[in-house]
Amino acid sequence: MHSLSIPIVIVFLHLKSADGLSVSALNIGWQEFVRTHNKTYSAHEELFRYAVWKENVLAINRHNSKADQGVHTYWLSMNEYGDLTNEEYFRLRTGFIMNGNIERSGSIFKYTNLSEYPRQVDWRRKGYVTRVKDQGGCGSCYAFSATGALEGQHFRKTGKLVSLSEQNIVDCSFKEGNKGCKGGLMDKSFTYIKNNNGIDKEEAYPYEARDGPCRFRRSEVGATDRGYVDLPENDETALRHAVATIGPISVAIDGHHFNFRFYDHGVFDNPNCSKTKINHGVLVVGYGTRNGLDYWMVKNSWGRGWGAKGYILMSRNNDNQCCIACAASYPIV
Repeated sequence: MHSLSIPIVIVFLHLKSADGLSVSALNIGWQEFVRTHNKTYSAHEELFRYAVWKENVLAINRHNSKADQGVHTYWLSMNEYGDLTNEEYFRLRTGFIMNGNIERSGSIFKYTNLSEYPRQVDWRRKGYVTRVKDQGGCGSCYAFSATGALEGQHFRKTGKLVSLSEQNIVDCSFKEGNKGCKGGLMDKSFTYIKNNNGIDKEEAYPYEARDGPCRFRRSEVGATDRGYVDLPENDETALRHAVATIGPISVAIDGHHFNFRFYDHGVFDNPNCSKTKINHGVLVVGYGTRNGLDYWMVKNSWGRGWGAKGYILMSRNNDNQCCIACAASYPIV
């Protein structure tokens, strides 16, 4: 994914008009959007896509005007999927399946509060985290969250950072209950890797963003696990302890929000975010405090063009906002 060019972003996001942008600015912006992201439409479809894009641009502009005034703690920006409706976007770009209560059958996470926790944790700086990846138009977020957690734990054990194959999980974990590009769960992915005695390296089994036949090769295994640990539900203190002492942690969140979709920078604090509903698997790679606001540092799987080069700072110690501590887990290696 790629953001709009700087001049256009400045025009879009810093105009102070309450009613949005001028017709000429919108026309120029649309042409730039189409050119930058190599969009092609039929004449009829372009009318619809322009209307969707325009409404998204105006909503981004309104939000950022309020953020500039101190009403919000984060800013938004346009991205290459700005011509999709929310329904279209989230159907393509999430994929965590939650049918009623999630069965949690992993080992129970037990901890004793530390006398003092690190004020800031960032496992990227310790070598635990691979590059930001992009799930494309496949509901495979769960696979990216699972590989991210296992990449970290494998590094912790071996000192080697190996990028693992999300496509391996997408294609091969149906028996454990995942649904390929139609969604799945991180815990079921950890179970598959345990049952399969490993997961292939990404370079040997590259990502395709579509369902395919299982092509696992034993000779290309990059890591394995012996099961997984489930953190207590709705317990941000437990999540902090795990992130501080274990490494990157798989979590599921409520990511079905316009403001999450177009997040750019700042601490994401959305009171409309659910504390009970989860639909998107991501990876917590750290935590900290910025401008007096506690945050979780979260790695997404929507490419480097989304958010802060693929990351988002999500509100922490805010009554489990976005359900970030509802279904946290990590693999045992």
